[in-house]
Amino acid sequence: MEVMQVLHMNGGMGETSYANNSLLQRMVILMTKPITEAAITALFSAADTAFHASLAIADLGCSSGPNTLFAMSEIITIMINLCEATNSKLPEFQVFLNDLPGNDFNTIFSSLLPRFQEKLSEQMKGKYGASATLSCFFNGVPGSFYGRLFARESLHLIYSSYSLHWLSQIPRGLEGNKGNIYIARSSPPEVIRAYYEQFQRDFSTFLECRGQELVMGGFMVLTLMGRRSDDPSSKECCSIWELLAVALNQMVSEGLIEEEKLDSFNIPNYTPSPKEVQPEVQKQGSFSINCLEVSEVDWSKIDSDFDPNVVSEDGGYHLSRCIRAVAEPLVVHHFGEEIIDEVFKRCKAQLAARMSTENPTFVNVVISLKKVA
Repeated sequence: MEVMQVLHMNGGMGETSYANNSLLQRMVILMTKPITEAAITALFSAADTAFHASLAIADLGCSSGPNTLFAMSEIITIMINLCEATNSKLPEFQVFLNDLPGNDFNTIFSSLLPRFQEKLSEQMKGKYGASATLSCFFNGVPGSFYGRLFARESLHLIYSSYSLHWLSQIPRGLEGNKGNIYIARSSPPEVIRAYYEQFQRDFSTFLECRGQELVMGGFMVLTLMGRRSDDPSSKECCSIWELLAVALNQMVSEGLIEEEKLDSFNIPNYTPSPKEVQPEVQKQGSFSINCLEVSEVDWSKIDSDFDPNVVSEDGGYHLSRCIRAVAEPLVVHHFGEEIIDEVFKRCKAQLAARMSTENPTFVNVVISLKKVA
């Protein structure tokens, strides 16, 4: 599987779209806002990174949906408030929205962006009067962030939320991981090592590229799905893929999926611990670490906060839709469209069973970095 061609969230605005099933990601953006605000305040205050007339921001792994522009709205609002508090002139904003080529950029620019710009204009007029304007220029940048995307020293702030746990490729050497689609308790040591080493290569490449693209003193705020535990096979980071694997294995046992098909399906994902993130930053050498924190979101919050008008007879309904919005393109590419509804029906049942006996969480690793070399 060529990850760059296949990996993207469900596009459009339909029932199973990422745009309508990304509450978890929105929650994480809000949870990490204080860290983002601290980075922007430091950038604003630093004389050596004065951006004068314009501020260049990149959202890496922007996906498609309200969260794409929600994150940028939060950043722009922080800047507006800082300028107001210090009686400073607002810069022009140059915003770069990056994701892989399969991302639904059309929905962003044809449907979401016009409404966003209108709302931003109303916000400015409400704050500064009818004649107030805000210069904000948006650009789509398709391509992998595991390579150069921007000119040298052209960006002031890089933001990425829930993207960097996706790998550039399926690790090699996973042949012994039969019956699993990711790291699991039954995975042999060489499989766990293969995933970790792929993450090391990818994250190091990411840091090297961004180190070239950021101005000196520029900031990065990165949030990854991760784990607290030192064990890469711990429940806190592997449960979702484990439950999807259970659903797929059930279908193998019933003859609905070929066993060989399942054994050749692997998720290009790695959820690191802070202890795995920190040394990669230090080894690469371009950045100082301002903040490295871990937070959690209960699975039950996804269902309880999603839509009070939609009542589900059991747990896992909305969470299963969130997972489907993320994983469906990968599953369809490998197994075909015919089985997709049945796969996620069974996955929902597995989620509900787990949530009825446990209180599982998503773990987030957030790191704020400043370019120093």
